[in-house]
Amino acid sequence: MKTKTDYKSILIEINILTIAIAIIAVAVYFFLVPSHTSISSMSGLGIVLSNFVPLPLSAITMILNVVLLIIGFFTCGKEFGLKTVYTSVMLPVFLGIFENIFPNTGSITNSQELDVLCYILVVSVGLSILFNRNASSGGLAKIMNKYFHMELGKAMSLSGMCVALSAALVYDKKTVVLSVLGTYFNGIVLDHFIFDHNIKRRVCIITKKEEELRQFIVRDLHSGATIYEAIGAYNMEKRNEIITIVDKGEYQKLMKYINQEDPEAFITVYTVSDMRYLPKK
Repeated sequence: MKTKTDYKSILIEINILTIAIAIIAVAVYFFLVPSHTSISSMSGLGIVLSNFVPLPLSAITMILNVVLLIIGFFTCGKEFGLKTVYTSVMLPVFLGIFENIFPNTGSITNSQELDVLCYILVVSVGLSILFNRNASSGGLAKIMNKYFHMELGKAMSLSGMCVALSAALVYDKKTVVLSVLGTYFNGIVLDHFIFDHNIKRRVCIITKKEEELRQFIVRDLHSGATIYEAIGAYNMEKRNEIITIVDKGEYQKLMKYINQEDPEAFITVYTVSDMRYLPKK
């Protein structure tokens, strides 16, 4: 039975998703549509299809999103599907509202290039919120992220390239090039929003103060670590190597501690973008 706290959490989640999808709708209607480019999204494909199908962009986007929604629901789990049900419906709803309140809206910037740039910046904010809440405005990039273990930005860029190239069916060469470039940079910006927030580092340390460092990692950072025996190739001396995975804040604290306690410690650092625990058989 759900408590008041549960309902409050659900309401907060809905509000966050609504704000994110409203940001995306603003980016699509006020920047993507006037630019006539087809960047990354089903809305971009809808802009191209609107030249062939006698339906408003909101209706076309609804149809395309529902198709991907069904696929995403069965491939990425119930939680993903339920959240995407909401976002997939709300995006064309917001677009429909804008179509009625602001009909025939032209370019705000009076520049196709600036429209593309503004779209990339604004839509990346909304998409990063959705992906970090395990939701999506359409689902294709999230599906590719799960099954091909691709970063979300790269998955969006790959799937979006096909959408971008569809602009060649209707628009001139400049618009096609802007669509492709916009899709590429949209992936880069999206990766910045998502992975710069979730990035972790694998730090490997060989130090004379092994026990003190182990205690610091466990007690102060509240993190885990693994200790391996390492043998130096030059003099065959045995030393222990401590390996830990930390986030950005923990990494800064760890480096500060090592610089203070053992400046001569040998350290190697690797970027970690994905961690998984294998289930016990």
